[in-house]
Amino acid sequence: MNVIFDQAVANCTASIRDGQARVTREELPTVRGDLSQLTQLLQDLIGNAVKFRKPDVPPEIHVGSRRDGEYWQFWIQDNGIGISPNQVDRIFRVFQRLHTQDQYPGTGLGLAICKKIVERHGGRIWAESQPGQGSTFRFTLPEGRTAALNDASTMSAETCCHDQE
Repeated sequence: MNVIFDQAVANCTASIRDGQARVTREELPTVRGDLSQLTQLLQDLIGNAVKFRKPDVPPEIHVGSRRDGEYWQFWIQDNGIGISPNQVDRIFRVFQRLHTQDQYPGTGLGLAICKKIVERHGGRIWAESQPGQGSTFRFTLPEGRTAALNDASTMSAETCCHDQE
């Protein structure tokens, strides 16, 4: 996951620089999984932390992990605008946006795709947040052999949307 983190940060270099963000990590474990999907997962979560920042406050983003039984739990913690607790479950649904396109650009697909990636790897994803106090996005991945990936090489918004419940 250290290599995946480095690639995700490299992919977000422009937004990190433009937002004057500081992105740090702990030493992350090795897990089995699809490199491109896990990179997209971290890239989207880090990118959201940069995008949904407080005005005039440089984003502080930290990625960490800990062992949780047979899983590794990862987190991406930020000092951004936060999310109302009654809206947290909604953000993982396709096309569910909490802000207008004028406030924050995007399609409303990113977190739904993140959810699909984590589920395809045998884990789960959730968020903890309070408005004005930042957010922590958490996800788990199996410690050992990863669950079989369904169509691991083809993950797209279309796949995500058609599979959504």
